[in-house]
Amino acid sequence: MRILIINPNTTQSMTDKVAVAAKRVVAAGTQIIARTSSFGPVSIEGYYDEALSLAGLLEQIRLERDIDGVVIACFDDTGLDAARCLTDKPVVGIGEAGYRMAAMLSNRFSVVTTLSRSVPALEHNLLRYGLERQCVSVRASDIPVLELEHGKPDALARIEAEIQKAIEIDRAEAIVLGCAGMTDLAGGLAKKYQMPVLDGVACAVALVESMARVGLRTSRHGGYAPPPPAKLTIN
Repeated sequence: MRILIINPNTTQSMTDKVAVAAKRVVAAGTQIIARTSSFGPVSIEGYYDEALSLAGLLEQIRLERDIDGVVIACFDDTGLDAARCLTDKPVVGIGEAGYRMAAMLSNRFSVVTTLSRSVPALEHNLLRYGLERQCVSVRASDIPVLELEHGKPDALARIEAEIQKAIEIDRAEAIVLGCAGMTDLAGGLAKKYQMPVLDGVACAVALVESMARVGLRTSRHGGYAPPPPAKLTIN
């Protein structure tokens, strides 16, 4: 089995981190193909960055033919619907995967993300997925995405401070980490707080692998019908 993981930003070090996390959870024999967008923003932190990243993201799906599923490694679930129009293979965003698993593991969960400007996009997605009642808060640590690459103690302290507030104030029973750059923190935080702390990358890879294994495919009817070939022209 071959699973394509796309980092919709152009930061290769984040792609490398995501690939390591994905390889930890897949079954023996499942191959992870990690790709970085060839053009777009260096990080995705809100609506504008999402729009800039779409063309590069979709290009990666067009380039990879021999795959069994796709993971979009951006917590905003950037381009998720458009990606599902390009392939009948399962396509899962790390945001939706984290939310849905948290909803099955707890009555109430909180999201801890990076910048405040990212919060409205995540809240919009929660409404769309019908999970706005189980998600009791979306908290911003106000750490730029690329600062997570440096592993500074201050960044971890700010994430932990928001987790503590989510537990004490919002009465969260599980935490979803709201950025692909946080993928390496989940295990340690779960041990510290003795509750589920979900990494969307691991959740999405596990879901895609399971869907592919049982032969599920994205519908070709209605909204996810393939676009006319003329619309795929690249100048």
